[in-house]
This record gives sequence, structure tokens and C-alpha cells, in this order.
Amino acid sequence: MPKIQPRLREKFEKEAVPHLMKEFGFKNVMQAPRLRKVVLNIGLGEALTNPKAMEAAEHDLVAIAGQHPVVTRSKKSIANFKLRVGMPVGITVTLRGDRMYYFVDRLFNAVLPRIRDFQGMPRTSFDGRGSYSMGLKEQIIFPEIEYDKVDKVRGLQITIATSARTDEEGRRLLELLGMPFRKG
Repeated sequence: MPKIQPRLREKFEKEAVPHLMKEFGFKNVMQAPRLRKVVLNIGLGEALTNPKAMEAAEHDLVAIAGQHPVVTRSKKSIANFKLRVGMPVGITVTLRGDRMYYFVDRLFNAVLPRIRDFQGMPRTSFDGRGSYSMGLKEQIIFPEIEYDKVDKVRGLQITIATSARTDEEGRRLLELLGMPFRKG
């Protein structure tokens, strides 16, 4: 049975690449910027006092990303926060390949429009090298999360890493893939 290609990857290959090549004057298909990876991160400062917080956040991130997260640990001791080296402070997942395309498609078309009073994503959240970062205040906007089973509303950071060399190339790539940017 043939493998079904994610529709966002198809859109990228058939629509975005030719458009980017024409707009930026690339001579080779491989020069066109593409998605490299998507990193999801939940910071859990509360894990120091509440050990169940890590399990609950991990359960939510598995539902959202479709793969098991890695625990991030502190690199420094900070006495004011009662934090020692090696204590768990968050969880992270890196998505690549088909999982990345499925996630980005869901993010652009199902999740972001569910945000209350959504006006579009800011155009300025690029890092200077074409990668885009955003923070979501609550994980419950993802349709995979069962509202009744959520112990606490947590935010998460999402970074979309591209191979673009400039912010303009990265912005145009995400626009062509369907990222809902703010008007103006």
C-alpha cells in the first residue's frame, strides 16, 4: 500500500517552492527555504513542588505531538528558586518529517483559529535567521486535549525552524504554507 504524503508537504512542493523560486530568484529547487523541524516546549517550574505536574504535562504533550517528550533538567543551581543542578524543569519534543508537516497543518488550520479574539500571529517573532517562535497561553486549544482531564492550564512554546537565510524568506515560506499572520 502506498504511503500517503501529508497535504502540507504536497502544498509545499507543488505551490510554495515554485513561488519562492520565482520571488527570490533561486536557480535550484534546493535553494528554496523549507521546514527543518518544529520544537514544542513546556517549562515546568512547578515541578519542583508538585511531582504530578510533570506527568500531567507529559500526557498533554504526547497527545499534542504524537511522540514521547524528553525531560529537560536545570543546568545551574539557583538558591532563591530552591533549584539544584539536574532537577527537572520542563519537557520538550522535536518533530521532523511527516509528523512535523501533520502538526504544522493542524496548528495553522485547527488550533490557531480556536484562540479567543484571534487576530493573526505577529509578523515580528522571527529570530533573524528565518525561524519563527510563538507562545501559547493554554494547551486546551488543541483538539486532542480532553478538557475534563486537564489538571492545570499550561502554556507552551512552539518554534518552527526553517532553512531560510533571512526573516523575509522564512515569513514568505510560512505565509505560503498557510500561517495566519496579522494584517498590516
